[in-house]
Amino acid sequence: MDTETTAPNQTDPAAGAADPATGATPAEAAGAVASSASGSLAEPAPENGAGTTAEATEVPEFGQADPDAQFSMRLNQDQRDIQDWVHGFAEGVVRPAAAEWDEREETPWPVIQEAAKIGLYGFEALAQFWADPTGLTLALVNEELFWGDGGIGMAIMGSSLAVAGIFANGTPEQMGEWIPQCFGTAEEPKVGAFCVSEPDAGSDVSSLRTRARYDEANDEWVLNGQKAWATNGGIANVHVVVASVDPELKARGQASFVIPPGTEGLEMGTKVKKHGLRASHTADVFLDDCRIPGSCLLGGKEKLDERLARAREGTKARSQAAMATFEVSRPTVGAQALGIARAAYEYALDYAKERSQFGRAIIENQGIAFALADMKMEIDCARLLVWRASWMGRNNQPFTAAEGSMSKLKAGEVAVWATERAIQILGGNGYTREYPVERMHRDAKIYTIFEGTSEIQRLVIARAISGMQIR
Repeated sequence: MDTETTAPNQTDPAAGAADPATGATPAEAAGAVASSASGSLAEPAPENGAGTTAEATEVPEFGQADPDAQFSMRLNQDQRDIQDWVHGFAEGVVRPAAAEWDEREETPWPVIQEAAKIGLYGFEALAQFWADPTGLTLALVNEELFWGDGGIGMAIMGSSLAVAGIFANGTPEQMGEWIPQCFGTAEEPKVGAFCVSEPDAGSDVSSLRTRARYDEANDEWVLNGQKAWATNGGIANVHVVVASVDPELKARGQASFVIPPGTEGLEMGTKVKKHGLRASHTADVFLDDCRIPGSCLLGGKEKLDERLARAREGTKARSQAAMATFEVSRPTVGAQALGIARAAYEYALDYAKERSQFGRAIIENQGIAFALADMKMEIDCARLLVWRASWMGRNNQPFTAAEGSMSKLKAGEVAVWATERAIQILGGNGYTREYPVERMHRDAKIYTIFEGTSEIQRLVIARAISGMQIR
């Protein structure tokens, strides 16, 4: 496979980054913002009472770069290098394999291994992407991978949700122990799974029935229950499971646990045959008296006991086990949807330029050209929301208006809409498996459903902007 053998280094990840002190958004692509047009019209200040003339403020001419400007939409060199590197892998390795693995509905282990060999899949790669202080690199990587193919992209990036669960709730020691095991090695890659949803608890995570009971005599936790819709469920090396410790406290009585490799009592249930993302493994997970060491409680028991005590006293919670993970991951999920949407738009654009009807290219018709213009505009709008939320999350800026949910909601709905438009532009060809847009449409649909449906995202946003417990 003709790809680069090493990942580009981030020698100066802060170069070109937005300054958190300015409140600038993270949208770092598209070029520097032009100076205000009023700068070219600056006039000297009128004479003051003493008969002297105040000096006019020096303002750059229109179109002239201001070296002191703090807001930028230009990707730095490291970001562009990584973007180009991942795009090359997506174009040269992922896309040629996409249709095959979609039909097979199997985990594309050879592609994952190829990604691991070049340094794209692994703990070190994810740490490098996250190290970017602008928060954009992880979003860029996901967009490019999913531009290649949604199913294979999820097979490669699906472990990152388990990583996010460990990162959001674990101690530094737990992160160091378990995150690398979610990936394995280049010679023998592994995957991780994050298990939250249940047959009767999807959007309502407060209704989880999976129970975790502490066996003090043996310093072990005993887990029982069933998880549904788990990416990599049952085939993962490491499972991160959210379970209820105190059901009376509902969501506030939940905690996250790591299930080590080979633990007895964890079994894979039915593998789900899905509408899209078929190259990504999804299955139920059963926990039957699954015993794990006490150290596998993410965050530790002391921290859990303190949190449960505050909940029983009625003290307001800072975050919930599942929600803390989703808050971190939503902009990244939005970036994945962006990649699928962009792939469909670009394919439809090329097709419209080449397809001829009634003696001219179909793009010469306003009905087609305007649809493509709308697709491009909506995709770019969604990207700005994703980049803003990515920057905010990386720099610990609070999502006071549910900006993370905004990014995932907009990107997911744009992906479904744009891929449907692409099918319409291709006409009958778009409806067949001979062309990739029908697969892109199938892959896109899940982005209005998982990690919070569109309706749940709107609920989160509405509660954030109103300050009311809207139901």
